[in-house]
Amino acid sequence: MILYGTEAREGGRMDGREPRPEQPSDSAWAVLEAANDLGDTATVDACRRVIDANFTGTPACQSDLQIVFDYFK
Repeated sequence: MILYGTEAREGGRMDGREPRPEQPSDSAWAVLEAANDLGDTATVDACRRVIDANFTGTPACQSDLQIVFDYFK
């Protein structure tokens, strides 16, 4: 099995025996689409920062991550 992205870097398993943690950038893309449709510019900006951090390999700001993960609650 070939691992990509975070699983490859962190040695994660994708064999079904452990749940795969949700990636911040995956969530950020979904929230970005919803927030954009609703005109929620503050959330759109937070999502973009999380996505940009993922692309550059830097940790995202905890407050931006909190916005992303709590958006659909």
